[in-house]
Amino acid sequence: MQYLLLIIIGFGGGVVIAGGVFAFIAIIGIVPRLAQKTATQKYIWMYEDSIMFGGMFGTLVMILDFELLIGNAGGIIYGFFTGIFIGCLAVSLAEVLDVIPILTRRFNIKLGMAYFIVSLAIGKLIGSLLYFIIPGFYKLK
Repeated sequence: MQYLLLIIIGFGGGVVIAGGVFAFIAIIGIVPRLAQKTATQKYIWMYEDSIMFGGMFGTLVMILDFELLIGNAGGIIYGFFTGIFIGCLAVSLAEVLDVIPILTRRFNIKLGMAYFIVSLAIGKLIGSLLYFIIPGFYKLK
């Protein structure tokens, strides 16, 4: 009986968290904005389905604890597309919160905003490479 109760509580908590994540993605408008910027509005259903199936697949991978043997090339491809999604999510959130216009007004930036954004992306790239390439870089002592 205790295990059944734990399963129900865990499942209910997972449903609530997943609903919150997908609601967050919907509220900040990442899907319509991405479709608008890429002029692919007629394929918006593919964006939505990809996000839904990706969430379901990620959940199954964590719950069932199985390995998907995709090799180094598959890992690179997965990392590339995951990075694109996370980057789009971060930019959408920054756009919704008007971070970039606030920064330009606060620091009186007139020119070079593109360089600022690219430098942030390069910094993120270098940090990620340090984390994954240098053994032991991420371990606390």
